[in-house]
Amino acid sequence: MTKFTFLSLALLFTCSITHASTEISSVEKKVLIDLFNSTQGENWNSSWNLNDPVATWKGVVVKENRVVAINLFHNNLNGYLPESIGKLEKLEELNLAFNNITGVLPKDIVKLKSLKVLKLEMNRIKGSLPQGIGGLQSLEEFSMFNNFLNGAIPESFGNIATLKILNLSSNNLKGIIPGSLGSLKNLKTLGLFENALEGEIPREIGNLEKLEELVLANNNIGGEIPEELDQLASLKVLQIQNNRIKSFRGIQKMKSKSLLVFDTDEDKYNSIYDNNAIINSRMAETKFEDVDNIE
Repeated sequence: MTKFTFLSLALLFTCSITHASTEISSVEKKVLIDLFNSTQGENWNSSWNLNDPVATWKGVVVKENRVVAINLFHNNLNGYLPESIGKLEKLEELNLAFNNITGVLPKDIVKLKSLKVLKLEMNRIKGSLPQGIGGLQSLEEFSMFNNFLNGAIPESFGNIATLKILNLSSNNLKGIIPGSLGSLKNLKTLGLFENALEGEIPREIGNLEKLEELVLANNNIGGEIPEELDQLASLKVLQIQNNRIKSFRGIQKMKSKSLLVFDTDEDKYNSIYDNNAIINSRMAETKFEDVDNIE
């Protein structure tokens, strides 16, 4: 055997091992094919060649023979999420934002116990959020702004101690803001802008020492501003305009806070921050036109 032949065989053997090491189970491959078929994969901006190794498919990350990430951001997905998505037990990131996904969230999405990032914003997903969402104990970011979600915000969100970003803005959510959210000690962003939320701002929100953005504008929130908001030492953005709040006295103690954006419907309180904050930074209407009459 010549030296050249030996090197060629060695290279071929190495490539075979590499492909084998990134081969996933038939169960997980079928989940990906289900996603491809249910969202018109042949029409994606960057499609998959289903005959190629899974590790070469755009946006799919395979580690130790398991799918750990799917990132198909802005890729012209049209359709619905398959129920089988819950079988990707090691999935850490699911980013399907800025597409045209419809239907409801699969009920088995709560089985993704390894999930750290779920980004489904700017789609057309309807229905309510699953009550078991609090079982996703590794979750750090949950972003579904600008969809057609309805129903209440699940109390169980308060069980996700790792959560840093919760953005449910521009949906059709109703009911109250759960006081359980005050248990999210690592939360930095809470976006509930432009829904139909009622009740009062929970006093428990004052427990969120790391909170930097609190955006509750354009709802039906009433009552008073709780004095406990003074405890939000990290807060940079506070927007509560276009609600039904009766008293803003609770924000007077926040005079010393270094807010960058602050907005209420009461100019006399906005003036407190004239030297420190950008006042009346109104948020634009962002909801999709509901051309399909989705309820």
